[in-house]
Amino acid sequence: MAETKSMFREVLPKQGQLYVEDITTMVLCKPKLLPLKSLTLEKLEKMQQAAQDTIHQQEMTEKEQKITH
Repeated sequence: MAETKSMFREVLPKQGQLYVEDITTMVLCKPKLLPLKSLTLEKLEKMQQAAQDTIHQQEMTEKEQKITH
């Protein structure tokens, strides 16, 4: 390809600071593995299971009491 001449020429300062403008671009990174269930959902399920177990035990003890009386 032929080089086209620009209207502007590049000037680098001999003294002082040089300022560079960066254009932000998207950077691809590794995908992060997310749990299928959140911790809160797991806690709620454990609490629900514990409550169901307690109710089941109470029902069993009530049945045993009715049988013995």
